[in-house]
Amino acid sequence: MISYKAKSSSLRKVKTDAADAYLLCELYYKEELEPYKKRGVQLLNLRNLTRQHENITGTLIQTKLQFQAILDQVFPEFRGVFGDLYSVVSLLTLKEFPSSEDILNASDEVLTEKIHGNCKSRSLSWASDKAAQIKAAAIRNPFEKAVYQSHILSLGMFINIILQYKEHLSMLESEIDALAQEVEEYEVIKSIPGIGEKIAATIISEIGEIDRFDHPKKLVAFAGVDPSVFESGKFTATKNRITKRGSSRLRHALYMAVRCAIRDCRKKKTSDEIIPRNKKLREFYDKKRDEGKPFKVAVIACVNKLLHWIYALLKSNTLFQDVV
Repeated sequence: MISYKAKSSSLRKVKTDAADAYLLCELYYKEELEPYKKRGVQLLNLRNLTRQHENITGTLIQTKLQFQAILDQVFPEFRGVFGDLYSVVSLLTLKEFPSSEDILNASDEVLTEKIHGNCKSRSLSWASDKAAQIKAAAIRNPFEKAVYQSHILSLGMFINIILQYKEHLSMLESEIDALAQEVEEYEVIKSIPGIGEKIAATIISEIGEIDRFDHPKKLVAFAGVDPSVFESGKFTATKNRITKRGSSRLRHALYMAVRCAIRDCRKKKTSDEIIPRNKKLREFYDKKRDEGKPFKVAVIACVNKLLHWIYALLKSNTLFQDVV
């Protein structure tokens, strides 16, 4: 591909064996060409699964937004009845009784039986309480009767789509977990505090074999978090953004890993002291903030530091030691 692009830059159209050999020799001496390293099938399979998981997750988010827009026009008071609006019992109950009119026409016994049938792990008294809450929500609902029947149809379609997407994501997650357990580097990446199973699988699948990189800076460039350089004459830019080249999925996974690592690990704070998941990375982040760096600049610096750690751990095949 590189030789074809170089040949197309010439004004003359010449195709002979001698001309091709001369062009390849010229490319060899001028360009810093490296031999292609074939990637393993196992990591490529893992990368395909993680990317498919990300694509379906994005589609599911868009479907949920469309579902909420329809729900606000039919039964807005249904929000808050169940702890999770997108739980299976919540969606199946709404599919069975999509409007406040349907709920008010149904008896308490029928509602309780339907809710308990959709969630048999809960008690009958819990289902009875939820039936009473749905009744109260139907009474408060500003839309007693659905004006457009198309909204009811769309609501049912979106519920079916969301349930199917959740089923597909659950299947993908089990396949990713099973495949990642067979990769030796997976445990190395997961040993870094702040990196969970999903992010670890994404990072190792996007990086691939660490032997493809002979220096940590090349791995940083592959993630696209290296600073760009702009100079022209006597001018030298002082505010340079990152290049954002390479794998955007790897860059996003690393950003999320840093955010998880430096924030407080407690669900409920009992003091003003911050207890991070990764003490080393939090110390580096605080250092950059004390230097006057903005939040995102400090986070990207932590991403750069994290990539250097990942490179060293994968090269030496050792686990992370979080000792300050």
